[in-house]
Amino acid sequence: MMLSRRHIRVKVMQTMYAFKGSESDDFSKDQKFLVYSIENMYNLYLLIISLLIEVQKRAEDDLQKKQNKHLATKEDKDPNRKFVNNELLKLLKDNIQLEDEIKGNAHINWGLDNEYVDVIFKAITSSDLYAEYMKTRVSDFKEDRAFIVDVFKDIIAPNDKLYDYIEDKNLTWLDDLPTVNTTILKLLRKAKATSPEKYFTPKLYKDIEDKQFAITLFKKTLLNRTAINKEIEQKTKNWDAERIASVDYVLLQMAISEIKNFPSIPVKVTMNEYLEISKEYSTPKSSIFINGILDKLVKEYEADGTLKKVGRGLM
Repeated sequence: MMLSRRHIRVKVMQTMYAFKGSESDDFSKDQKFLVYSIENMYNLYLLIISLLIEVQKRAEDDLQKKQNKHLATKEDKDPNRKFVNNELLKLLKDNIQLEDEIKGNAHINWGLDNEYVDVIFKAITSSDLYAEYMKTRVSDFKEDRAFIVDVFKDIIAPNDKLYDYIEDKNLTWLDDLPTVNTTILKLLRKAKATSPEKYFTPKLYKDIEDKQFAITLFKKTLLNRTAINKEIEQKTKNWDAERIASVDYVLLQMAISEIKNFPSIPVKVTMNEYLEISKEYSTPKSSIFINGILDKLVKEYEADGTLKKVGRGLM
């Protein structure tokens, strides 16, 4: 499972932020965009995981070329195949399920974009990590896995050229990149020689409820925007409306909508989530501002009995 509820909320926030219509307008297009931008994350996952496979192929080609050289050295003729034979890379390369998903994916064409495969390959082979790894000629799955985890963490994930490439391919991917990279790192760390094929084709949503959560949160927030805005205005009378960051407005709308429409999500959880998102996407003072408004509203809902929560750990 790749998607956390927080990332779903971020996706809803971005779609809400971009929505320029009013609540009476048809927003089916925007809803479609929301679902697409969430599901497009999986394409980014496939793009990055397939890069690991391409790097392995590039290493193989490199050895082949050296062996076929007119004046091949002893090292060229009998090269250290440790990287090419890396067991974790082989596990990825031999995964038919993964291969099928990569093959049929219009977003992936490393044949055309092979300069980026080169960039990563060269960054790996010129690193101290690689030099250390290649000191011996044999390894086991555990050592191979540790090496690939370090390569991914220290060389691939922070690579600027790769970042630019991803940005050029799809702007919404930049926000997804940390989530996708974290998912890949977790998968690599926990991979076993016996991992089943489906291990590397993880599900995007934890369950159908998560997908529904995204759509319902978007719809309920949009449909009740006028009423929600009135509540916000009452609590921000001393604030110059122009001075409230527009992201904060969207986050407040969503948080209020969530508190009112999702009885099984504890208020504390909702508040924490939006405070964390505001720290990342808005101004330094946003979380204090949002917390203050929500706190007042929740106390009012409790006082007039309109806060309906079910299940354990409600407040």
